[in-house]
Amino acid sequence: MNKTDSLRQLANIGKITEKKLNQIGIFSREEFLARDPYDVFTILREKVDPTLCRCALASIVGAKLGQPWHRITKATAREYEKRHPDHVWGKC
Repeated sequence: MNKTDSLRQLANIGKITEKKLNQIGIFSREEFLARDPYDVFTILREKVDPTLCRCALASIVGAKLGQPWHRITKATAREYEKRHPDHVWGKC
């Protein structure tokens, strides 16, 4: 994989998030961008870290959209709640 296909080239993706994405089989920017970020977040919560909060969700969605996580946290949380009405957020 070359540097331009690195997950870390995406907005909001640092070492820790990159490692978590690797744990669910996402190793490249291309692989990540081909996925629905809300589904990615759900899989991360189920298989890697059940404590992920709405800020982590915004980071994942923001990486897909090229947006800083702090600008989209409320909107992404509302969308996730529509998709998962029984979900209760933990503290960020």
